[in-house]
Amino acid sequence: MSQYGEDVWNFAYFLTRQREAADDIAQDAFLAAYNSLYSFRGEASVKSWLLGITRYKALGYLRNAFVRRVVLMGSFREDGASASAEQVAFERMASREVWDTVLELPRKYREVLLLAYHFGLKTEEIAAALGLPEGTVKSRLSRARKKMSECWSRREDGRHEYEQA
Repeated sequence: MSQYGEDVWNFAYFLTRQREAADDIAQDAFLAAYNSLYSFRGEASVKSWLLGITRYKALGYLRNAFVRRVVLMGSFREDGASASAEQVAFERMASREVWDTVLELPRKYREVLLLAYHFGLKTEEIAAALGLPEGTVKSRLSRARKKMSECWSRREDGRHEYEQA
């Protein structure tokens, strides 16, 4: 848990967008991993196995009828200070824009992007974590990159129209 706890919690939060849910899901994922440790065969890395369990728990949470009817919105809290407040503000804006764009994508594309770029998993590890064929993971990554590019192009076009007005 000390080695992968933060990754599991971050993935749960990314899927649910709720801190309390991520807390519960991460705890459930580690409990499930402990209870089924005997089933781990070493075909994938421990990290991808845990992230797969986390995904399963998060999807179960999202399927819950209460969650579907009631969406609790949390606010992003960013702590930290820097020598240049202006630089920190610009970095936060850019980072938030990237994450906002990722969060606009359908879940199947968000998942593969997060696992590939944030957690640094290889295609075969992502496939193992998500229970998908490698070809599906590759095509989802490709489509996710294309959708990100399209979103950024639309944002840039909107900025240029605003600047010209």
